[in-house]
Amino acid sequence: MTSTEIRQAFLDFFKSKGHEIVPSAPIVVKNDPTLMFTNAGMNQFKDYFLGNRQSPYPRVADTQKCLRVSGKHNDLEEVGVDTYHHTMFEMLGNWSFGDPALPTAGYFKKEAIAWSWELLTEVLKIPKDRLYVSVFEGDEKDGLPFDEEAADEWKKWIAEDRILKGNKKDNFWEMGDTGPCGPCTEIHVDCRPDEERRQADGKTLVNADHPQVIEIWNNVFMQFNRLKDGSLQPLPAKHVDTGMGFERLVRVLQNKTSNYDTDVFTGTIAAVEKITHKKYDGSDSKQAIAFRVLADHIRAVAFTIADGQLPSSNGAGYVIRRILRRAVRYYYSYLNYQQPLLNQLVPVIAEQFKDVFPELEQQQAFVRKVIKEEEESFLRTLEKGLKRMDELISGKTAGTLAGKDAFELYDTYGFPIDLTRLIASENNMTIDEPGFEAAMQEQKNRSRSATTVDTEDWQQVHAEAPVTFVGYNDLNVSTRVIKYRKVKTKGKEQYQLVLETTPFYAESGGQIGDTGTLTFGNERIRVNDTKKENELIIHLVDKLPADIDGPVTAVVDLEKRLNTTYNHTATHLLHAALKEVLGAHVNQKGSLVAPDVLRFDVSHFAKITDEELRRVEMIVNEKIRANIPVVIKEMPKEEALQLGAMALFGEKYGAVVRVVTIDPHFSVELCGGTHVPQTGMIGLFVIISESAVAAGVRRIEALTGPAAFRYISEKIAGYKQVGELLKTADPLKAIEKLITDKTALEKKVERLEAKELVGIRNELLQKDEIINQVNFIGAIVEVSTPDALKKLCSDLKNHLRDFVIVLCANIGGKAAVAVAVADTVVAAKGLDAGQVIKQQVAPLIRGGGGGQKTLATAGGQEAGNLQQVIDAVKKLMS
Repeated sequence: MTSTEIRQAFLDFFKSKGHEIVPSAPIVVKNDPTLMFTNAGMNQFKDYFLGNRQSPYPRVADTQKCLRVSGKHNDLEEVGVDTYHHTMFEMLGNWSFGDPALPTAGYFKKEAIAWSWELLTEVLKIPKDRLYVSVFEGDEKDGLPFDEEAADEWKKWIAEDRILKGNKKDNFWEMGDTGPCGPCTEIHVDCRPDEERRQADGKTLVNADHPQVIEIWNNVFMQFNRLKDGSLQPLPAKHVDTGMGFERLVRVLQNKTSNYDTDVFTGTIAAVEKITHKKYDGSDSKQAIAFRVLADHIRAVAFTIADGQLPSSNGAGYVIRRILRRAVRYYYSYLNYQQPLLNQLVPVIAEQFKDVFPELEQQQAFVRKVIKEEEESFLRTLEKGLKRMDELISGKTAGTLAGKDAFELYDTYGFPIDLTRLIASENNMTIDEPGFEAAMQEQKNRSRSATTVDTEDWQQVHAEAPVTFVGYNDLNVSTRVIKYRKVKTKGKEQYQLVLETTPFYAESGGQIGDTGTLTFGNERIRVNDTKKENELIIHLVDKLPADIDGPVTAVVDLEKRLNTTYNHTATHLLHAALKEVLGAHVNQKGSLVAPDVLRFDVSHFAKITDEELRRVEMIVNEKIRANIPVVIKEMPKEEALQLGAMALFGEKYGAVVRVVTIDPHFSVELCGGTHVPQTGMIGLFVIISESAVAAGVRRIEALTGPAAFRYISEKIAGYKQVGELLKTADPLKAIEKLITDKTALEKKVERLEAKELVGIRNELLQKDEIINQVNFIGAIVEVSTPDALKKLCSDLKNHLRDFVIVLCANIGGKAAVAVAVADTVVAAKGLDAGQVIKQQVAPLIRGGGGGQKTLATAGGQEAGNLQQVIDAVKKLMS
């Protein structure tokens, strides 16, 4: 079976068992502060397990794009080194969402175990004598008994001696330190040759990290909620959460010893062979590892960018940049390919996955451009890193490279430690490994402490109930607190409140969260922000009220909400206008909708010209003046898409969606944000800036409503002030004249300076002295720019032979130095102007500089040591 057929067989099997087949969630996680990326199939269903929402389907199956770069067996530096761990992978899953009110709708251990066995042995034909299962042995500390129910179900299908007891580490699954959890039963497959199987019983190798005896399926039985104090409380309903690593399954069914030998990866590897003219031999060599790294990493990078996460210098964007740079380092160092390569693989991946994850094919050109620009940037950085390495080992024939220097190469220049080791060993040097590890750990600690959020357990005030958001129509409601908890971030304590009914819009879709007040009797508490944790609406406050279980009046800041709403509707108008002016390829890549400004990122491959921006601005304002009704309806997603509604890449939409229409022929978008009822309420729209934020992504900032009017008023006032200063009614004409006059004056000054430099040159020639048969001129001169020193050196060279010149100047209280050395002196005396600047001059003036062997310059803070600079250079000659 091909990998495509295997995936389809899984989905068809569970469809036949009454499961709804749902699409993969985006790999980039939104509205969950505990995750950057989807790292398990269950992430998109967390709300169902937590009881925050009820699933529209009691049974679901899917294949989910996942990304892991840390944790058990998934350290980034190990991916590609072995043959079965990945950054991005697919997780095949089948799910049962228990409903306390309708227990028969879902299923639990009996069906999950029976169906997993049926699929593996009857449909996919894995030999039964190669399979083992493990069940939870219990845990005395948690008061959990042996999972006898699961063991009894397995006895119906497999010999008892193949049912193994597993400890808490392997057979009790937890979402994190807190949250839904439960015992699990794993299925393991023994892929060893028959001869090896006869020599050692496979059950002794289960969960022993044997590369050929691997876990293939995990059935998790969600029964408990782990509290902050470590205790377990039963969930209101029992759920099934299963996961099967797609790449491993394909490897087993295609009878391969490596995931990279399956058709999931062979097409990519073949493409790399064609590009680099090198062969993949599947060995443990650096060259073979490089092939595996590229085949793995291109998937993670391409799909994450397609889902809306651009590479950047922090957060989730930094993770993607780090993965991409690791791939570049491998092809640069071990495939001897020193130009962008990864972007060439995007069409291969897009074609392979177009029927299961079509978002990559739909954005292929954009993703390629982003990746190529990132590659080009890092290749330049890599060259700088090699130069830095040369500086660190220059002049040394042996010794140890300091740990901090090795870490600088890793952190600043992206050098893997093994590359630094290799270069060091070629120069008979070693690396201070403990020093490197200490620097690495220090950075991790800094990063961890900066992002650590200490969250306490929820304290229930009233019975759990679904949260109702009424903020589209009501901004002032009577409600009550359902639950609250304390959180601490960077030492600051806050409280999170959940209201039964809330008018507060939670930050989502680029729109910031509402602020306002909660009034408990006579006590008023400020709501600083409103956020979503999955689908739970959370209100952030600095303190708790005295009477938290009483009635509360929730009021949203009206002015702030209105201004935010103007900006959100304006982003829809802006998006449509950009498509009209620039073309249909334009797609939203991010937005910020705040009360004081709107920021809109779009895919476009060139700077948007001033003329294009004015046309966009004009279209948006025409739509505002037309006072078009903003029609908002809820409907099934498929119906909305048939109407032409625009869905954004990287967003997860439910079965029922909210459609915002501003003229059916102009703007129809899926959107959960707040909007004005008529476009005329926006008043005015003005673009204030356009810039680049990433490869192929442009950012527009704009103002609407009162902020736009203030901006225009300030510009007009400023224009008038300029006219008053210039004493003219036409400031532009006056400014043009000033520029013309300035240019003429600059040319005149240049001519005068040139004459002045000739005079200085003649004076300096009179100061020429002979030291060891070399002409030496050293002087402090009065010039206005460092460049004048270079000009003087160049002029003096035409009048001297065998010379060393050192010229200094105090320019605005700062030191400027130029050193020139004749070619003959460089050859005969070994004097190097660049080294003289770095070793002698820079320390004396507390600055830096560099240049060529024959001419180098420096600048520094200490202008009082210029004579010492001259004396130091003079001393070198004698």
